[in-house]
Amino acid sequence: KKLFGKDPMQGVNPDEVVAVGAAIQGGVLAGDVKDVLLLDVTPLSLGIETMGGVSTKLIERNTTVPTSKSEVFSTAADNQPQVEIHVLQGEREFANDNKSLGRFVLDGIAPAPRGVPQIEVTFNIDANGILNVTAKDKGTGKEQSITIQNSGNMSKEDIEKAQKEAELHADEDKKKRETVDAKNQLENAIYQAKKMPDEFKDKISDDDKKAIDEAVKEAEKHKAADDKDELEAAAKALQDAIMPIGAKMYQQAADDKKADESQDDKKSNKDEPVEGEVVDEK
Repeated sequence: KKLFGKDPMQGVNPDEVVAVGAAIQGGVLAGDVKDVLLLDVTPLSLGIETMGGVSTKLIERNTTVPTSKSEVFSTAADNQPQVEIHVLQGEREFANDNKSLGRFVLDGIAPAPRGVPQIEVTFNIDANGILNVTAKDKGTGKEQSITIQNSGNMSKEDIEKAQKEAELHADEDKKKRETVDAKNQLENAIYQAKKMPDEFKDKISDDDKKAIDEAVKEAEKHKAADDKDELEAAAKALQDAIMPIGAKMYQQAADDKKADESQDDKKSNKDEPVEGEVVDEK
């Protein structure tokens, strides 16, 4: 009575109450019970910070718990030895506008070009609302995690405030997010173009190398732009400039492979024994 301000109910068996509650909970989780809802939900979305300060959601708000969700991410730079996982809560498009729940670092990533390592991030919320976030390098098997006890412990006022702020800034955030996405697209296009001369080496002509270099320099002039249309136009212009070169290189590689296979077939046929009778000369 001191804890809850009410007299305890004496007319029920405590063991039976626990058993019935567990049975109903199990039925709800299995989908057998439809008319009783005892499950909690996530009050706000949960996610991590990704390239450009973007908040990438893994678990949407109002998702019933327990729940689990995994997504694969990668590195943003060549030979990046570690990644920082910044766990966020909120509905806004950018990390700085959401609530930070915690950070941890996954290190020991093997040297590799950007975009190659596969980092699997898993969000797991148990029936008690405890959030466990794990990051695992699928290449090396190394992993790190963080446990957050109070991810769902928010007042009704705080939840409503976060939702209203997201609605109020929805258009502004959307435009800003589209600009960041366009900037990331341009940077990726520049990165891929710069790789071409090394990737094809002696198969690419000096004229094509010069054309790629000029196209990249032109694209880099627009990297600092904050206009989505300008960024998208720069990315498209770069892609249009290098696409014929890339197509020519891939066609040449295909022709070389075909020629090598033809040579192997000829050699194989030459080495095969000819069937016939063996004549024993006397």
